[in-house]
Amino acid sequence: MEWVNETLVREFVFLGFSSLAGLQQLLFAVFLLVYLFTLGTNAIIISTIVLDRALHTPMYFFLAVLSCFETCYTFIIVPKMLVDLLVQKKTISFLGCAIQMFSFLFLGCSHSFLLAAMGYDRYVAICDPLRYTVLMGHRVCVELVAAACACGFTVSLVTTSLVFHLPFHSSNQLHHFFCDISPVLKLASHHSRLSQLVIFILGVFTLIIPLLLILVSYIHIISAILKIPSSVGRYKAFSTCASHLIVVTVHYGCASFIYLRPKSNYSSSQDALISVSYTILTPLFNPMIYSLRNKEFKSALRRAMVQTSYPVN
Repeated sequence: MEWVNETLVREFVFLGFSSLAGLQQLLFAVFLLVYLFTLGTNAIIISTIVLDRALHTPMYFFLAVLSCFETCYTFIIVPKMLVDLLVQKKTISFLGCAIQMFSFLFLGCSHSFLLAAMGYDRYVAICDPLRYTVLMGHRVCVELVAAACACGFTVSLVTTSLVFHLPFHSSNQLHHFFCDISPVLKLASHHSRLSQLVIFILGVFTLIIPLLLILVSYIHIISAILKIPSSVGRYKAFSTCASHLIVVTVHYGCASFIYLRPKSNYSSSQDALISVSYTILTPLFNPMIYSLRNKEFKSALRRAMVQTSYPVN
């Protein structure tokens, strides 16, 4: 092991895939293909929503923002991870690690609050459809996204400041493939119970409060759906929420497992495996879940492809 005695750690060494040395080239090829496919999928979704006026609605506005978050989210982690799979020295500077953690937390926390805003959008659409265009006007949608970003920025700034103000004098070997909270905290020479408590409370604020808001929205949504007399009407109403529910389950399931566990249950190998799913696979599947299950989006995509192939002079 590398030890930095009596001096401050100036860089960290990633050991996330060190146990899979013989498979790193294969992992590089697989992760690169998934990453490129993710970028392409999100680019198609965003451009289709922007170009087709039929999709200029609150639900698709939030979907476009979600796709932007997913694209930036992967850009912060995956390119560095791909490079590290091909080189011997898998290092990141102390400042670079802090920037990566801040950016990752900012987008992840904003993502949580955005899902709450999307839940509210579904609540208004189903429970108060006559006032939907008034309650979910463009200005309101922008304000909800801005509020989600403001919450994400605040949580990420406080958390990153608490983590990187701790002393790092011992090992600089990070048992992960990016600068996540638990692996970096594990390397700190010492950290107070207060800092751990504050970070845990911020995690609860970021995960539990948006989840509670979503649950409240869906209690009202389910109540409203059950009052619809026809089974076809109930199915159509619920189908507009199914994609959101799937994304919420995956996002909060993975995030809660990582960030709301007792410290005694921390496992670097388990966390690395779960992190691969929500940093590489989830950004690929989330937009696809929303778009490919949606007939309106698929129709808009076909129109966009026709317009691109046969432009009107």
